[in-house]
Amino acid sequence: ALKDLADGKINIIFSVDLFNEGVDVPTVDTLLMLRPTDSATLFLQQLGRGLRKHPAKTVCTVLDFVGLHRKEYRFDRRLGTLIRGTRQQIATQVEKAFPYLPAGCHIQLDRIATERVLANIRAAIPANFKQRVDELRALRTVHGEVSLKLYLSETGLTLPDLYSGKKCWSDYREAAGFPVLPPGPNEAELRKACGRMLHVDDAPRIDGYVELLQTNIPNASRLPSAWEKRLLRMLVVSMTSTAVEISDTLEEACELLRQHPQVMREMIELLQYLRETIDHVPIPLAIRPNVPLSIHAQYTRIEIQAAFGDGDKARPPTWREGVRYIKGETSDVFVFTRVKNEKTFSPTTQYKDYAINRELIHWESQSVTRADSDTGLRYQNHAKQNSEVMLFARHTDDDRAFYFIGPAQYVSHQSEKPMQVTWRLSHPLPGDLYSTLAAA
Repeated sequence: ALKDLADGKINIIFSVDLFNEGVDVPTVDTLLMLRPTDSATLFLQQLGRGLRKHPAKTVCTVLDFVGLHRKEYRFDRRLGTLIRGTRQQIATQVEKAFPYLPAGCHIQLDRIATERVLANIRAAIPANFKQRVDELRALRTVHGEVSLKLYLSETGLTLPDLYSGKKCWSDYREAAGFPVLPPGPNEAELRKACGRMLHVDDAPRIDGYVELLQTNIPNASRLPSAWEKRLLRMLVVSMTSTAVEISDTLEEACELLRQHPQVMREMIELLQYLRETIDHVPIPLAIRPNVPLSIHAQYTRIEIQAAFGDGDKARPPTWREGVRYIKGETSDVFVFTRVKNEKTFSPTTQYKDYAINRELIHWESQSVTRADSDTGLRYQNHAKQNSEVMLFARHTDDDRAFYFIGPAQYVSHQSEKPMQVTWRLSHPLPGDLYSTLAAA
């Protein structure tokens, strides 16, 4: 039957759990999904039967007839397999007819389907803090101690769900009657900071953060290397940035974090959970051994500045622009947003920044940069001057963190004010990051 399908003697094969994986018929250009599954892995395996390339095939059409077989079905999980983002971001994509899909992809729902999918997404999990705490209490009667991992698994909540509404895992445990450690002087602020760490996604950083927390945040002077001292600053300033003064030293910020044992306990559990969800293989930044960053991991601006040793206090200097030259590391650091929101970016800052392919990036300088200025010449001659260009990118400004897409080398430029520069990445983009950053 498979040979007849490949040869075009028959046009349709109907099967039940027979061709989920391991079948390779490249000419298949249409899939009919008639089997309910809540497994993201199985769904991707089934989808893969139609994703093989063939010279005569320009598109794969997927007709999904499943979804109303039971009220427990989770559209957010199904769609989350295809498009990255939180449950709310997925709902927004559904409402706006999926405007941010990779180039060449299209998802179409009719009006009734859209309404039902949105209703399903919004009703899929406990809707408010009280209901979620009630579920935690119910789990406690069955399991006794309930870990973060167990709670998420049993309730179907995601980390962004759990940390929404300025709540954190310690708040849930406290409200459900679990014992918590004594609060510190800035307990509410630092508990909120846990929700700002959901982007951490590389093993070296996670393992380093966990070790620092388990050893009760050592003094920076006791750490043997610049790499470890900067990693300490990345963690501490991320957690205490809203509670420390601009003039506070790193040691003062470390002491502040030590005064919040419940926050540190939660961070250890959160980081250990995040370690199991890493979806990129990190690449060490070998050309800058003092900089604790991994290529293709995500970082906030504060982490980036701390990693490059920007400033001599706990909090790095204010940085709002998309470019910053770090003199101590002789590096130009660029952060850019692929899809720019008109409410956030003024007409003069809506630069066209995108991936041309997996190795080339199109980037525009600030609108005042001339090609023959000191800055413009540094961009063009950075290799001769032993200066590095470091690129960080995110999809939209809803994302707090930027992917570190790595060091890059100057290729060419056009015009000026702004300069339109083409950079060549030292490490090609993974497929998912390329689809996120590419222009249609």
